[in-house]
Amino acid sequence: MSILIKGGRVINPDKNFDDVADILIEDGVITKIAEGIDVETDDVIDANGCFVMPGLIDMHVHFRDPGQTEKEDIETGSRAAVHGGFTTVCCMPNTVPPIDSVETVKYVVDKAKEVNFANVLPVGAVTKGMQGKEITDIAAMKEAGICAISEDGKSVMDVDVYRQAMQEAAKVGIPVLAHCEDIELVQGGVMNLGAKSEQMGMKGISNEVEDVIAQRDINLAEETGARLHLCHCSTRDSVKMMEVAKAKGLPITGEVCPHHFSLCTDDITSDNANFKMNPPLREREDMEVLVKGLSDDIMPIISTDHAPHTEEEKSKSIADAPFGIVGLETSVGLTITNLVKPGHLTPMQMAEKMSYNPAKVLGIDRGTLNEGAVADVTIINPDETYVVDTSEFESKGKNTPFGGRLLNGRVKATIVDGRIVYEEK
Repeated sequence: MSILIKGGRVINPDKNFDDVADILIEDGVITKIAEGIDVETDDVIDANGCFVMPGLIDMHVHFRDPGQTEKEDIETGSRAAVHGGFTTVCCMPNTVPPIDSVETVKYVVDKAKEVNFANVLPVGAVTKGMQGKEITDIAAMKEAGICAISEDGKSVMDVDVYRQAMQEAAKVGIPVLAHCEDIELVQGGVMNLGAKSEQMGMKGISNEVEDVIAQRDINLAEETGARLHLCHCSTRDSVKMMEVAKAKGLPITGEVCPHHFSLCTDDITSDNANFKMNPPLREREDMEVLVKGLSDDIMPIISTDHAPHTEEEKSKSIADAPFGIVGLETSVGLTITNLVKPGHLTPMQMAEKMSYNPAKVLGIDRGTLNEGAVADVTIINPDETYVVDTSEFESKGKNTPFGGRLLNGRVKATIVDGRIVYEEK
């Protein structure tokens, strides 16, 4: 199988390469990058005017499989991933049952291979049953295929248990993906604590709910030598903490989600549960600091926290609906519209934050467009405008606050292991 990608703007962070070129793919591998490649191939993709980036990597998705497949499953999640330009995704462990055993890890790995769209990397739970009491067999789960550990959806509140898990993760060489939330401070909150929650009569979630645990986890990582990754950072102080950690040279990274750099509490104009996520949309100042943190490379990664729910669940009040929105199929458009087009990020920074840096954190051989590399490639037309239409989503989840929004940046094709797994009709 051979593919020739013609005339695209090739953006390869690994070589700091940003120029118009052709890419030849043969038998799943990039074999040549040059101008004017003229060979017979099975497929030719005209990438004129498009970004050609290393396949996008999302470190934070929820595919709800096993156990909640009415919301999403590995096939629909994988289809949504490639539709959104993602070639590799990391599935969080808060499934039913949780991904806390070799058997459940193998279930996810085997089903993903059977589906054969995106590379699906399971994330193992930190504790058995995600109960926060006893750490899982992290080494055995790594052998079975996990790429990291996390208790996503909540924090491990027992510091000693979390320390043990961090020590084990450091020993086997995988990162810890931290959901930072002090459950004692949440107190039933459903949206950001502030004027908007007061106006709407909703219980609020303060910035301290995130900040207290973020600082604790950074301290534990420094003590144990674990590689720590802070998930869905939403507060101005999380950016300050990342800046301090970076200055110290600690192996600590953080991600920002498109909803947190695109929206703030000002955008919540009604009791619409599609605006309910955890952590919540914060104040405008928090959003602006997150954008600057991305621009200044303090925040190295963009992830979606793709969290599908049923329409019935999300039709409830913010007070009663579950937290979470889908993100795989809007991430590229929101990043280009709100970060690249206004000049907050260069296209090179976009490729770094959505592919190269995640690959480095995960320690996987992806995220580049080098000759000899596995051919995971995402082709994006940054100038194409379109209206977000949830009926076009491959995900079972349609729960997004961005429906009807005009965006720039359409995924034209997604190539995984040298196979065209999505191409815009």
